[in-house]
Amino acid sequence: MTFRLQTLRSADAPALARLANNKKIWDNVRDRMPYPFTLQDAEAFIHNVIRHDHALVRAIMLPGEVFAGTVGLHLQASPYEGSAELAYWLGEPFWGSGLASLAVRKLVELGFDQYNLRRIFARVYSFNKASVRVLEKNGFRCETVARAAILKNDKIWDELTFGLLQNEDVSSSTKQVSPDTEVLNRRRCMGAG
Repeated sequence: MTFRLQTLRSADAPALARLANNKKIWDNVRDRMPYPFTLQDAEAFIHNVIRHDHALVRAIMLPGEVFAGTVGLHLQASPYEGSAELAYWLGEPFWGSGLASLAVRKLVELGFDQYNLRRIFARVYSFNKASVRVLEKNGFRCETVARAAILKNDKIWDELTFGLLQNEDVSSSTKQVSPDTEVLNRRRCMGAG
């Protein structure tokens, strides 16, 4: 799939607002991303990303200047410097295309190669199986399960933290993971063992 990651621009605001104003997306992200998501929210988000240097947030762009979502690394402060939290979302029309996995892989490689990060981590809600799969495809391992940590839509959920270290080869995630390893990782992550 052909795509590129580019710096967010003011011109991206209408497409960002159109795609992000989706309850299905909001259901899977932190509440700091509002719903409904308006043009003003999109403009504020882009302005915030542009003026802060503690985050590397990129637009996921398809050929023809088609905005598909965002992917970002949020650099951590002392004593966690050298680490970044990964966050991403993709517009619903692009779900199931493999684009999220590819965009995450590209940004993770950028984070390790150009920003000299030693660790990248992501937190996901336990019900978000698609996001778990994106992380697994990119070599992330489940590190912790915070039981009953999330209140979303009036329900209590576990929060899963996945991590990847710089010396763990991201490109090796394109190779088949042994079924036993994947089952053990999933059980540990889902609290079943």
